[in-house]
Amino acid sequence: MFVGTQRINSLGHLEIGGCDTVELAEMFGTPLFVIDEKLVRENCRKYRRAFEEYYRGEARVAYAAKAFISTAMCKLTQQEGLWMDVSSEGELFTAMAANFPSNRIYMHGNYKTDEELRYSLNVDVHCIVVDSIDELYSLNSIAKSLGKKARILLRITPGVEAHTHEYIRTGQVDTKFGIQLAGAQAFEATKLALSMDCLELLGFHCHIGSQVFEIEPYRITIELMVEFMAQVKEELGFVTRELNLGGGLGIRYTDTDDPPSIEEFIKAISEATMEECAKHSLQLPILIVEPGRSIIGEAGTTLYRIGVIKEIQGVRTYVSVDGGMSDNPRPALYGARYRAIVANKADREPDFLCTIVGRHCEADVLIKDIKIAKPEKGDILAVLCTGAYHYAMASNYNRFTRPAVVLVNDGKADLIIAREKREDLIRNDIIPERLLNEDKQ
Repeated sequence: MFVGTQRINSLGHLEIGGCDTVELAEMFGTPLFVIDEKLVRENCRKYRRAFEEYYRGEARVAYAAKAFISTAMCKLTQQEGLWMDVSSEGELFTAMAANFPSNRIYMHGNYKTDEELRYSLNVDVHCIVVDSIDELYSLNSIAKSLGKKARILLRITPGVEAHTHEYIRTGQVDTKFGIQLAGAQAFEATKLALSMDCLELLGFHCHIGSQVFEIEPYRITIELMVEFMAQVKEELGFVTRELNLGGGLGIRYTDTDDPPSIEEFIKAISEATMEECAKHSLQLPILIVEPGRSIIGEAGTTLYRIGVIKEIQGVRTYVSVDGGMSDNPRPALYGARYRAIVANKADREPDFLCTIVGRHCEADVLIKDIKIAKPEKGDILAVLCTGAYHYAMASNYNRFTRPAVVLVNDGKADLIIAREKREDLIRNDIIPERLLNEDKQ
């Protein structure tokens, strides 16, 4: 069950990064996101080492900020030699605030506003990943007005369907993302991009989905993309310098999940790219991947305090915790499943069947039908593998404050995102003057 530095200590408590999670809950409050720094760093290094071993050309690992971003996370990934992909002005601003090198950033998004495009050009990101024909025209015009030349990748939709949840498939034909490879749309977009004075086309991007467990869809995607690279070289004289395969590698949320390892994934895509390029007599492009979940997902744990325990005779027992869908909407969105452990009873047999629920005004089921050690009010529940798309998707639903995030390593816990206060909830509220008059009876 355990990953990274997680273990059961001499008190029978769950420990992460040398820190007792029960003590962390007392010190920082709950709900609390705990990030295992050593595991994050090791995952970054696994990607880089695998490319060094298996790919004969240049390769880049760009951390997908959408999974989880903070200024501290930007610093950590920079120290590990990663690039970064961002998908909004806010993510780019966070990276800039952390002094992440702008020339190592890819800017994404299916609808980038003109303001976002100007911001990206003004801070001189390495590359803007263009998602549509409309964006080509907009970006060329904006770059011209700024006296700049925009470096771009074209995001291509290869028509490959990954076997994952329908909401996180992005490479099939019917998707809002990218320019279709089928029907010559991608070819015409390439020709158009090459004709524009203020755009510099570097290559192509694709992404088939998220939480993917199979390698074969990537091999098929590489075959299609390299064949397209050969076509544009032969017919347009364009040599692809960068091929970005996106991210999507899955992680183990439950004991039945069985994703490939980082090493297996990189070995497979490296070998497929080299084989296909050799078949078409193409030089190897700079090969890029954009992992997010597989770097931060298993490194995150959410700590909750157990409150109400309600047994419905002959039906089920509900165990309520002090968070829920405002800090983890994934069960409601995707039917996501998790492993969990009572942190202060980590050495006890998980023999109590229950359903973990949050305290929002919804069904708010976090984990249905899970066995944990017999819970009591005040116990600390640790839900595992919550590093990716949890804090990033957190909300203020029911006017809950968003949790704190701590980074743990070698027995030291550092706050990297402070818990919101009640005052933060009304910081942007405004009462119009006409409502300040006394109510008429």
